[in-house]
Amino acid sequence: MAVNDTRYRNVAAIFGVTGLVGKELARKLLSTRKWKVYGIARKRDSYNSRIMNVEGEAYHFISCDLLNPKETQEKLSSRVLEDVTHIFWVTWASQFPLDTHECFDQNKAMMSNVLNVILPLSKALKHFSLQTGMKHYVSLQGPTLERDQDRYYREDSPRVASGNGRNFYYGLEDLLQERLLDKVPWSIQRPGLILGSSQRTLYNFIGSLCVYGAICKHLSLPFVFGGTKKCWEEMYIDISDARLVADQHIWAATNQEISISSSTQDQWEAFNAINGEDYSWMGIWRDIGIKFGVEVSEENMFSEDFMFSSAMSDKGGVWNEIVMKEGLVDTKMEELANWGFIDVLFRCPVKMLAARDKVNELGFKTKYQALDSISYWIDVMRADRLVP
Repeated sequence: MAVNDTRYRNVAAIFGVTGLVGKELARKLLSTRKWKVYGIARKRDSYNSRIMNVEGEAYHFISCDLLNPKETQEKLSSRVLEDVTHIFWVTWASQFPLDTHECFDQNKAMMSNVLNVILPLSKALKHFSLQTGMKHYVSLQGPTLERDQDRYYREDSPRVASGNGRNFYYGLEDLLQERLLDKVPWSIQRPGLILGSSQRTLYNFIGSLCVYGAICKHLSLPFVFGGTKKCWEEMYIDISDARLVADQHIWAATNQEISISSSTQDQWEAFNAINGEDYSWMGIWRDIGIKFGVEVSEENMFSEDFMFSSAMSDKGGVWNEIVMKEGLVDTKMEELANWGFIDVLFRCPVKMLAARDKVNELGFKTKYQALDSISYWIDVMRADRLVP
């Protein structure tokens, strides 16, 4: 296809297209039939194969290791991406633990490799949309873990010290501020716990929940919430439906007056990207169990002693049996479930709750209920034959 193809008003480059939000961004943009989309990730998945078959010339998948500067230069050449109008950065390098120097350096290098290629070539770039998250407001290592403090973080909340480590979100923000200043407007979307469907996401809550529910049903095990009493009874982190986060990326990136308001002169804005509704696991756990067809009773619904990593880590063989019995996509348990992540999530020592007044006031009104989001994405994973 010719680079200057007038059939499309805008051209998107989605870095991390196989992730929870990346897939939704591709789906939503292509559904308008006004966008050409380049989807960039290390490996394609079944979703991207289907999109390629259906959308043809409107969608182009690029397999690229963004940590490799030479490969990035070769794959993101002028022939490919010089017509890009909007960049959506919804990826991250997860090889090292959060808040470590190695994680900070890798993520900054990955984005720098891309900017080094695209910025000198781009003739049409209008907006860069960066996705980070609620961890912008807290540290896993520093002194800001105040266990009993209820805080609703706003976008202008100050950065926090991170002990001996470094929050890579700050590194990405600073890099964009340095490289895009006076050139291209940009925005930041900060979701909480993202709910979506993916085979290639390290922190895939819905995947973990679905695998857990399937194993409980297969083995007739109680569907237990294992965590702290406070995380069971109170809301500790905002939920962010991947559909909402994708919509907010597009909203911020395509509305110049909204994305760049009078509150900053630096051509960038940050927005919390959350469902905006209160929930508690205690309030919705029974309904989740019913969705999976497992029996949930008052006496075995909650346990502070239950650890997912201990109870589920040896169930890989059971998952293989379920996959074969149900005729599912051939996956290993670890591709969909991250038990250590669930243990941390349900024992979160600090509330990560955000205000969404800013997007409300600027006209972004999309909201979802937590249980509705969970039910929807369970159905999507079932439709994709990833879970029974």
